[in-house]
Amino acid sequence: MDRLYNTEIIMKEYPEERLVERRVRYTYEHEGQVYLIEDVPARVNEETGERYFAPETVERLREIVKGQEQPSRTVETPVFEYASN
Repeated sequence: MDRLYNTEIIMKEYPEERLVERRVRYTYEHEGQVYLIEDVPARVNEETGERYFAPETVERLREIVKGQEQPSRTVETPVFEYASN
């Protein structure tokens, strides 16, 4: 079951900054492994797509990965190398 995280729940708007609070999918790399963490709260710039995370959110992301919590599911993904010819 996949969802469009970039259109999910707008909780509050910040018109002067053009930021909205959303739930996003976060990609985290640690010791050669890539982890996906879903439903992460972030402030997102609607114009640029740049995401901002609260310090406690960043700490929780580290705890999830480094603490080796059981994932809710596992996905397999292909890996490509970009090579200029």
